[in-house]
Amino acid sequence: QVQLVESGGGLVQPGGSLRLSCAASGSIFSINAMGWFRQAPGKQRELVAIFLSSGKTTYADSVKGRFTISRDNAKNTVYLQMNSLKPEDAAVYYCNVVNAGRSWWGQGTQVTVSS
Repeated sequence: QVQLVESGGGLVQPGGSLRLSCAASGSIFSINAMGWFRQAPGKQRELVAIFLSSGKTTYADSVKGRFTISRDNAKNTVYLQMNSLKPEDAAVYYCNVVNAGRSWWGQGTQVTVSS
C-alpha cells in the first residue's frame, strides 16, 4: 500500500500562485513516475507535470513556463509550483505515483482561480 497526502490547493486570483505538495508513504520500493494530473468539471483527467524514472520531466503544453515540478527524494515528496494561474487552470489536482509498476492516486486537492 502507498498513501499519498496532498496539500496546498485553494482559491487564488488570476495571475496568482499556489504550491501543491504530495507526500508518499508506505511500501515504496521503486518509484517509476511521480507527478500531477488535473481534472476540471466535465473534462477528462489530464497530465500536468511528471517526473519519470528515466530522468525526464514532462509538462503539459498549457502549463509550460508557468508551472514547475520538483521533488524531494529523501521525503518521497513531489511539489508543483504554479505561477501566473489562469481561470482555465481551475481543477481538482491529483498526485500520481507509479511504484513498482503500480499506479497510486491521491485524494485530490481543489484549485480555484477566480477574481
